[in-house]
Amino acid sequence: MAASEKSAPPQPVLPADTVRPAGEGGGLIRSLTHRQTTMIGLGSALGTGLFLGSGSAISAAGPAVIISYVVGAVLVAIIAVLLGEMSAAHPVQGSFGAIAHRYLGPWAGFLSRWLYWFSAVVVIGTEVVASALYIRWWWPEVPMSAAILAVAAVVLAVNIISVKSFGTTEFWLSTVKVVALCAFILCAALLVFFGLPDTEATGFAHLTDDGGFLPHGAKSIWLAMSVVMFAYAGFEIVAIAAAETADPQRAIRTAMRQLAWRLSAFYILSIVLVLALIPWRRMAAADGSVETSPFVRVFSEVGVPAAATLTNAVVLIAAMSAANAHLYGASRLLHSLGDDGLAPAPMAKLSRRGVPANALAASTLGIATAALLAFYDVSGLFTILMSIAIFAVLMVWLLILASYLAFRRHRTANPTDFTGFSIPGGSKLAVVAGAGVLAVAATAVEVPDMRQAAGIGLAFTVVLLACYALTGRRRARQK
Repeated sequence: MAASEKSAPPQPVLPADTVRPAGEGGGLIRSLTHRQTTMIGLGSALGTGLFLGSGSAISAAGPAVIISYVVGAVLVAIIAVLLGEMSAAHPVQGSFGAIAHRYLGPWAGFLSRWLYWFSAVVVIGTEVVASALYIRWWWPEVPMSAAILAVAAVVLAVNIISVKSFGTTEFWLSTVKVVALCAFILCAALLVFFGLPDTEATGFAHLTDDGGFLPHGAKSIWLAMSVVMFAYAGFEIVAIAAAETADPQRAIRTAMRQLAWRLSAFYILSIVLVLALIPWRRMAAADGSVETSPFVRVFSEVGVPAAATLTNAVVLIAAMSAANAHLYGASRLLHSLGDDGLAPAPMAKLSRRGVPANALAASTLGIATAALLAFYDVSGLFTILMSIAIFAVLMVWLLILASYLAFRRHRTANPTDFTGFSIPGGSKLAVVAGAGVLAVAATAVEVPDMRQAAGIGLAFTVVLLACYALTGRRRARQK
């Protein structure tokens, strides 16, 4: 496999349909369509944060948070299309982790995959807890533990049946989210530009009438990036799905480009309209509650009955969809680590349907732990886990960009060995995006949460590298 070659030059990519039989020591089954691949990316990136608001970011920058979202959209779009180029050329299991292994060295493949797996498991834990809370909003008598187990069981069942069932389920869950979001944007735009017979149009006065557009100064735009960037995290799952996509070159090229502009449009339009409708200080204070969600206010004002119930249903679907997509990504990276001998051997095994059942089970155990810590906040341990997850996302993005620079050097030197599309000026874009990600990490100087993320995350990275060294020694002795 390409990912297991430490220093060999890139080899021609196998045709998309060249796969070994699953369940017989073979590879993953290519059964995802390009439409499903796009919706999987949206499903992982559009979580509950967008639907219930982004109060901490708004509190940090006021209306100027719009600029933070625009800058974040540009950075994510660059990383997405560059990752898409690499994934189209190498549609292999392990995705960016296997590519980092090939172009930067085995240590990079080990580090990027384990960091992403850990962050994904923590994120899934938060989404599972959120889903349980939304269920209890309707039925408060349901024990929290039972609601968490029910959500986890549904998400695991969808993933373990087959990749086709996962793709179909995630397609429809994401479609519901996108339709609801489009309805919200249309209704909000109606209230902003035209109003209603008994309600005047708000216009955009709220963007400047409470301390101006920059109530906390220009520096606040940078500080808000520490929150904003993580709203976009999750698009990487599109690249992970390349190994199970029927036509990876076409699917990845289409999915990454569509994902980049759709995420940008959804986030930027939503935040602009919300801030135009609701004074920013009220938004900052009311973040995270179904009853105070901007969705409730907008749908209520346009006459949608039971707006709070509708919003709760949407955020429940959003949370379960995000958990579903992240579990898929986490299990595939853990499977690839097992296949490369960098995780326990059982993680590499596939079921007869081509599903890495052991990797799924291991990821689910991690989810259960993260969910319990999230709910009970045991001695602040969950805060520590979230700090590692935040750091992990930034580190993975940097490793993706570093891999891309090495990949482009090889591609320029050996153009006939590569298939797929090429991004003009890709290397320069990678440098720009890398500087942007480092600038986000630099907010640790001012933002306490980022400072904790950097400290704990660096320590965790050192631990992972030590584990890699021990794994390397063990493999050397076995030879």
